[in-house]
Amino acid sequence: MSIKQEVERRRTFAIISHPDAGKTTLTEKLLLFAGAIQIAGSVKARKASRHASSDWMEIEKQRGISVASSVMQMEYRDCVINLLDTPGHQDFSEDTYRVLTAVDAALMVIDAGNGVEPQTIRLLQVCRARNTPIITFINKLDREVREPLDLLSEIEGHLGMDAVPFSWPVGMGRSFGGVFDIRRNRMRVFRAGQERRDNHDELIEGLDNPAISARFGDMFEKARDEIELIQAAAPAFDHKAFLAGKQTPVFFGSAINNFGVQEVLDALVDLAPQPGPREALQRPVQPDEPKFSGVVFKVQANMDPAHRDRVAFVRVSSGRFQRGMKLRVSRTGKEIRPNNVVSFLSQRRELLDEAYAGDVIGIPNHGVLQLGDVLTEGEQLQFTGLPFFAPELFQAVEVKDPLRTKQLRIGLTQLGEEGAIQVFRPEVAGGALLLGAVGQLQFEVVAHRLKTEYGVDARLMPSRYNMARWFTADDPKVLRKFMDSNVANIAYDVVDAPAFLASSPAQLRVAQELFPDIVFHTMREHGGQVFAGNA
Repeated sequence: MSIKQEVERRRTFAIISHPDAGKTTLTEKLLLFAGAIQIAGSVKARKASRHASSDWMEIEKQRGISVASSVMQMEYRDCVINLLDTPGHQDFSEDTYRVLTAVDAALMVIDAGNGVEPQTIRLLQVCRARNTPIITFINKLDREVREPLDLLSEIEGHLGMDAVPFSWPVGMGRSFGGVFDIRRNRMRVFRAGQERRDNHDELIEGLDNPAISARFGDMFEKARDEIELIQAAAPAFDHKAFLAGKQTPVFFGSAINNFGVQEVLDALVDLAPQPGPREALQRPVQPDEPKFSGVVFKVQANMDPAHRDRVAFVRVSSGRFQRGMKLRVSRTGKEIRPNNVVSFLSQRRELLDEAYAGDVIGIPNHGVLQLGDVLTEGEQLQFTGLPFFAPELFQAVEVKDPLRTKQLRIGLTQLGEEGAIQVFRPEVAGGALLLGAVGQLQFEVVAHRLKTEYGVDARLMPSRYNMARWFTADDPKVLRKFMDSNVANIAYDVVDAPAFLASSPAQLRVAQELFPDIVFHTMREHGGQVFAGNA
């Protein structure tokens, strides 16, 4: 096949949701229905004998939550699907944001009992800012949940886009009968079943089929009235509006019971876009260009604890990747020849020989690649939009055993480079390292990983700081004077970008008044060279 034909086969999307909406379960079931796994794992019980394929970190298995993004590739209906499962917990929103820069569509999972929740709204704002197409799956219809019309109205109100139902539930909870496929004019009858795929679904044709009415009675009559109402009132599905992020197709089901998963998987193939052009500072990069380019959107340390590895996740932006090809790192100018590049089914890996635009590949390395690095066959390119946000919580970190100080610094450097936490090194010599986070759970995860992955028992202590701002100035002399005047409040992050640490908004305001030529930033992009979000 040509590069263009290979690109057209690709679908790359992220699954997003509020915690506990069933996102990781749905991820597992998509793998099951695509034939990538034979038995789905459970993400519920701590003592379960199997865990979800997308939850590989030890703390995830203990708590039954996802705290790291994971990547899975599978083939379905002659399409290559790259599925990125994101952390649902709001404390890991930075990781999710960066993942969303690497995908072409999003699958939003909504708990039918809770509706649109705060974390979902935040993630949707990110998608809307990038005009990312969104497919919606309303989950947990096997429970007593909210009315589907109310859920549709809430989606439209909160997300500011038209919700177009592709299916409609018949009943809920114990009386859940199934879903009616509006576009194919048939009902798929619900039958509980968890771990293995069952190919013997019962289908009943026709909205006016008396057999459905006889079997499901008032439940179906109510569903039929609602379907006729939305068919008359709701806008018709417009694929261009969907691709522009102005419409979302809506599906109902129960992921834990494998129900409604097939329709979502088919929608991803039929509706989600193939890889498109990516904006670089130098020029737009087309996916079917002959030469390879890609960007590191995630770095993960110790996916295989036995080998202390670090894997850079690269979204291929253009061309064809071939194992052993010579690549240039735009940030440093270094050349690498990656020979052990892998594709993923979560922590299970396979060596790959080639990849195309839209694919996500893993390049094991020892610190050569950082978040935001661009790999090309020689051209100097810099892709934009991979952010780090100013942390809102701080803790100082020390090691309980002074002999493990070196391991502490190695661990924190690697965890900082992968974006798990932000690490600040004080300008004042001898000062304790500072950890900056968006949410409290990040500190717990980092302490756990330092202990289990690096053998470091760390002590986390309160810090007097509660805000950080990166800063720049046009005049280097002004920059130097500011830093000399505030030496006790200056620290460097993992890429040596200087930041001003403040204990209160008032302290920041005073610094702004005393140094009007210094620009303070709430966000920096990769490498420390591009700043945004003035404060």
